[in-house]
Amino acid sequence: MSYDVILSSDRGSFTDYGGTSVLGYVACMPSRIVPRLFMDKFFTPRVKTDKDGKALIAPYALRKIEAVLVNSGFKVAVVPPEKIDKFIDKTKIIGITAHDPFGLNPVSAKLSFLFGGGPTWTAKFFEEFGEKLELYKDKYHFKVIAGGPGAWELSLKKPKWVDTVFIGEAEVDFPELVKRIVNGESELPAIFRGRNSKLEEIPPIVNPARLGEVQITRGCPRGCKFCSITPETFRSIPLDVIKREVEVNLRSGRTRVEFITDDVMLYGSSKLKPNHDAIVKLFTEVMNMGVDGIWFPHISAPAVRESPKTVRSISEISHYDTDRAAAPVVGLESGSLRILEKYMTAKAFPWTVREWKNIIIDATAIMNENFIYPCYTMTIGYPEETEDDVEKSIDLVQSIIDHKFTAWIFPLPVIPISTTYISKNAYPTPKSLPSNYWDLLYISWKYDLQITRELIPVITSAMQNRFVRYIVQKMIDKIFSSIEFFFTELKKTKGEYSKDLQEVNLNNASGVIKSIYWLIRLSIRPLNS
Repeated sequence: MSYDVILSSDRGSFTDYGGTSVLGYVACMPSRIVPRLFMDKFFTPRVKTDKDGKALIAPYALRKIEAVLVNSGFKVAVVPPEKIDKFIDKTKIIGITAHDPFGLNPVSAKLSFLFGGGPTWTAKFFEEFGEKLELYKDKYHFKVIAGGPGAWELSLKKPKWVDTVFIGEAEVDFPELVKRIVNGESELPAIFRGRNSKLEEIPPIVNPARLGEVQITRGCPRGCKFCSITPETFRSIPLDVIKREVEVNLRSGRTRVEFITDDVMLYGSSKLKPNHDAIVKLFTEVMNMGVDGIWFPHISAPAVRESPKTVRSISEISHYDTDRAAAPVVGLESGSLRILEKYMTAKAFPWTVREWKNIIIDATAIMNENFIYPCYTMTIGYPEETEDDVEKSIDLVQSIIDHKFTAWIFPLPVIPISTTYISKNAYPTPKSLPSNYWDLLYISWKYDLQITRELIPVITSAMQNRFVRYIVQKMIDKIFSSIEFFFTELKKTKGEYSKDLQEVNLNNASGVIKSIYWLIRLSIRPLNS
């Protein structure tokens, strides 16, 4: 059978579970640090397929593009990268989604320079996939269109095997671009920017997405200048469309639901005010479909503070408790009023940025009371940012610590993504960051490790074998002790310690021998300090 379009991606993008999860962080680390065996076996396992080789589950982005093209009358197949060989001669177009093709996203950038530099696994997987497609392309002469959250990276330097980098939403313009190729047009734009779609133009997915993913909103109206979501028009997906997508996932046995949103508290809202009734109806009706639970990736502190009753309802309806808490990403950004006022004036709405510290403290308390444990991300490294600005961020983080909240804090370098208002800013480097960034990093990660240690009994509670549970708990504790030493050294040396890890390479024969030598040196250093 022939197809108009084959949709796929590199292994990291196909099986990646998100930047805040363990899997996501591992994929963003330098490839020489994490052995290939671990990546293949544990972090990017092969995806199950049907007898023809099509993916049984796939990233939501590919499922949405699939629905768009099917609705436009095209024959489409979503295929995992390891099965692409079976389909390569049966199509005119390969459409791929890229998560982080060059390792430039904030998490990758941070982990790369913390661990001595080098290509991340996200970049390595993309490079390997590109080499395969380039080889086949010379033989079968298909076109390659690349999009997804990492498309902005590709727009900076388009690989020669990619014909068009598609940036933006696909519903309106992508089918037309596909039609031009199917009809024989050979001259394609290097960069194509898709227009935002209206709600009625967004079709529901027709096949199941990984993790039971279902989109409930698009865009964010807060307008932060560093964020790639800002230029999008904010929309709430109609409830009937959401339920149709949940039903698609349920039919495949996916009883868990993961809402895709940039702020769950803004569903059904206007002018940044939480719509309590709409959110309660959304969670209630989806739970009543027989799902096991509902989780979400993002929530905002100001909206939480604005409507504590909504947060309480979300938690109660979803049956959150100590053993099944939510851990969404929340923007902490900065403690500096000067930085907040320049780059994110609407971040604190309906309050002002002058109240930011109180907003964070109040919102964290509300979330914790309802078994929601925020993963706070910070943006550090603006061109005019000074040590005084970072000191104010340290003060904000210290307030969270002093209140003994259950929260994680990740100070990330602010990346000048090409689709944001700060696209002309310089790319931050360890040397360009204020010197007390390493102090902020230290107190944040020290607390992160403490919180994770406290939750070890919860994390391992499902293990029935008491002996195995004991061993795993001790292993985690030992590993965390080593990590804590690592961040202590980064603080002492203002980041210079990361250079010691440049010699560690677990992914070639000579590298393993050298790595044993260097890891021994690193491990015994605490005894001599």
